[in-house]
Order: sequence, then structure tokens, then C-alpha cells
Amino acid sequence: MKNKVIHKLTLDRPATYQIRVPGHLGESWSEWDERMTVAVENEGDDPPATTLTGTVDQTALLGLLRRLYSLGLPLISVTCVDCD
Repeated sequence: MKNKVIHKLTLDRPATYQIRVPGHLGESWSEWDERMTVAVENEGDDPPATTLTGTVDQTALLGLLRRLYSLGLPLISVTCVDCD
């Protein structure tokens, strides 16, 4: 039997997050924070949505969320995809 190590999500331990916002954010977001990748989704007649994905600690995550807020971008979702 293989032992699985379980890590507790903490403020200083990096985890991988996906942040979705409405609209089309350009590739300059990758330059602003090279830890984040930018993917824009266009599905049919629906307006585009941008997904930012990257591995950051919660301090960096908060900074990114504040920047999105200061730009007036509402959040569709924030998901921790790799929290262990």
C-alpha cells in the first residue's frame, strides 16, 4: 500500500488556482505575472471568458484578485485545482 502525504492548505504554501473573469484579457497578463497563464474561451454566441491559471501562495493570489477588482472585473470563479 502506498502512503499518501496530505498537505494542509496554508497561507504560505503555493497551490494551483484557476480564476475566471468575463471578457478577453490579453497576453500582457502573462507578462504582469509570469506565474499565470492566460486562456480565453469563446463558446458560440456567449461572451468570452478569460481563465488565469498558475501556482501562487495566498498572498500573491490576494494581490491578483485585488488587481482584477481595481480593473472592475467581476469574478466568475476562483478554484483551487491542486491544493495538496
